[in-house]
Amino acid sequence: MFLGEYEHTLDRVGRVSVPARFRIELGEKVVISRGFEGCLYVHPADSYREFLADVLEGSDFDPKYAKVRRFFATRAVESNVDKSGRVNLPQAYRDHAGLAGKVVVAGNVDRIELWDADRWAEMCAVIDAEAEGLAQEIARERHQSGASGAGVTTPSGR
Repeated sequence: MFLGEYEHTLDRVGRVSVPARFRIELGEKVVISRGFEGCLYVHPADSYREFLADVLEGSDFDPKYAKVRRFFATRAVESNVDKSGRVNLPQAYRDHAGLAGKVVVAGNVDRIELWDADRWAEMCAVIDAEAEGLAQEIARERHQSGASGAGVTTPSGR
């Protein structure tokens, strides 16, 4: 599981170091894709197909699913983690995420996200401001749909 955040610097040829505690689970081969909200997703290569299956449970004949499938399939690239623990980020991917100097390597359970450090700080401010309300909303939706809502509690227990 990928947890926590680390700050690294993109080197002059477009590589970023993967934190040591992420390397074992990540493995030697990864899939880098454009992510939402201006970041990059990095998955272990063997779990990317599962990610796509979870995201795309619909039909290719539904234009919504076809577009999302194309977003994650055509804008993804396999890469290797080198012996120094670095991943090469193609220029188009760096441009998508605005990566040039300081990069935040953030664990997000089943994947790593790569963020420009300033953009990440902005995202954290939004998360901090909205997380409790969103958790309450999710709990209400699960309760209304009959799901247990297990694991979705707020610090106040609501």
